[in-house]
Amino acid sequence: MDILSAVSLPWLQGAQARLRSAHAAQRLPHSLLLLSMPGLGAEQLTNWITALALCESTGARPCGACASCLLLRSDSHPDSHVVRIEEDASQIKVDQVRGLIESLTLKSYRGGYKVGVIEGAELLNANGANAFLKTLEEPTANTVLVMIARPSHRLPATIASRCLRLSLSPPSTQDAIAWLKQRGGEGEHSWNAALGLAGGAPLLALELRTAGVADLDGDMRESLQQLAGGTVDVTLLAERWMKSSPGLRLTWLENWITQRVHAALGASDSGQSAEPVRLPAALLKPKIRALFELLDAARELRRLAVTGMNQQLALEALLLGGRTALGN
Repeated sequence: MDILSAVSLPWLQGAQARLRSAHAAQRLPHSLLLLSMPGLGAEQLTNWITALALCESTGARPCGACASCLLLRSDSHPDSHVVRIEEDASQIKVDQVRGLIESLTLKSYRGGYKVGVIEGAELLNANGANAFLKTLEEPTANTVLVMIARPSHRLPATIASRCLRLSLSPPSTQDAIAWLKQRGGEGEHSWNAALGLAGGAPLLALELRTAGVADLDGDMRESLQQLAGGTVDVTLLAERWMKSSPGLRLTWLENWITQRVHAALGASDSGQSAEPVRLPAALLKPKIRALFELLDAARELRRLAVTGMNQQLALEALLLGGRTALGN
């Protein structure tokens, strides 16, 4: 576990300062809900929070060098417990949650805090959410619970309302590019394309730079033009997308739909150009309801992409809905 990498992400400094102050005042929140889109460092921040709670240094925390920090670095700390979706599963199962709860009811092995983390908390099934609710309502002493979820999460209000929410936002484009340039690259224009696809998230943009962003962007523009004009076979298009970076294509599509929604509502730009796809003027103002439905479908498909569902059929259904939305 990399427990200190969050320190190198400047857009997380506000959240870190807030939590460090709470810890110093012995008011570390019992339950945290981190709302974040991919690529903003929610996992890195969670690792840092875990280290903050479990660090045994008498000085600045987390120190990265004490016995607890070393155990965390080796992923062997007995008071740190993480739950995430299992391979080929569509939900976080109730047995996983019960196992986490059982671990948290035990006495701390090192005499300090215990930390429980649920990654992708929106994937909790109903039984798992209900089981976890009791833990939130009756917390044990010196326990920190951290849940990571997307801003569009579907967590029950009974759970979300019992957590301190920390919403992670992308830095400004200028600040993001300045940070990315320090990691190498050819210049501002090169990073703008990656940031546009990443929705402004620097860590995701960093990953995308090597994935042929420019080629994918051009292909997606052309695909949507063909889809809107009814000149492409949806089954063949879905098959081609599934064979070539389906996750990136869904990310691109979600960002593009979001931009269209903002434009239809008269809102300001959200990190991408106002017209990332050159469609006929008649298509520039599709029905807002159809766009929202398409956005929900794209988010749902990306959420379920880690499961064993038939993604080909689901993508075909999404594209059929896209043809309808773009044709309005």
